[in-house]
Amino acid sequence: MSVLGNEALVPESNVVRPAPDRFTHELVVDEPFHFDGPQRGGVPDGQLPAGTRVVVLAVGDDHCRVADAGGLCVDVRRASLRELTDA
Repeated sequence: MSVLGNEALVPESNVVRPAPDRFTHELVVDEPFHFDGPQRGGVPDGQLPAGTRVVVLAVGDDHCRVADAGGLCVDVRRASLRELTDA
């Protein structure tokens, strides 16, 4: 028997390789995320902590598609992001 790592829980389509090393924004609050877009009343797939630096890949009305330093590619609320001035 073997224990799978956390990467086994993330759909392949939600992993960016190579992971980004330059970031445009950071989360200002702990932010729930969704793998496949926000769903009204849907349970989040996880949470990113405040201070997480991300690169914005796509912008929607209320949500953005972002990728973090680990290559996790998810949807978060636009209101939870602050643009980095050193980007």
